[in-house]
Amino acid sequence: MFKLNIMVLFETDRLTVQRFTEADADAFFSVNGDAEVVKYIRPAKNRTDSDAFLNENLNLYQNGSLVGRFAVFSKADGVFIGTFSFLYLSDGENYHIGYALAKNAWGKGYATELVKKGVPYFFQTNDKDILYAITEPANGPSRKVLQKAGLTQKGQVIENDSFLDFFCITREQWLQAAES
Repeated sequence: MFKLNIMVLFETDRLTVQRFTEADADAFFSVNGDAEVVKYIRPAKNRTDSDAFLNENLNLYQNGSLVGRFAVFSKADGVFIGTFSFLYLSDGENYHIGYALAKNAWGKGYATELVKKGVPYFFQTNDKDILYAITEPANGPSRKVLQKAGLTQKGQVIENDSFLDFFCITREQWLQAAES
């Protein structure tokens, strides 16, 4: 099994994806407390609940696993732009990729950039053969991001009592795309 003990997960041309720290509480709240940003993810959190949520997330890092939410910063100016995640689906075994960007980062191609770099990172750092993504059917921009990054819609699933569009990419599909 792969062990991840690094602070920075990966970088893109414009972004750095790294573990959150306790010092990132304001940044974490700026995303998780904004109802518009988390509209398709979960209800917005108040500051107390966001701080507790950050602590839960920090505890995910303890065992060096891939699971967690990670901070995304602009390389150009160090500004926090959002979160990136690898989390378990409700089955507790399979992973899904995700992101939430601050409103000032919308429309700049960051989400596509993150997913396109996150997919290879996922397959290079563990032995899973498939990576999933889920999104609300009404979230058209997220559906487009996933498709641009090579994930294919496979129908719908029920997660947390909601019907969600279900996407995936296999290791084989990723390898084939990387070779072309």
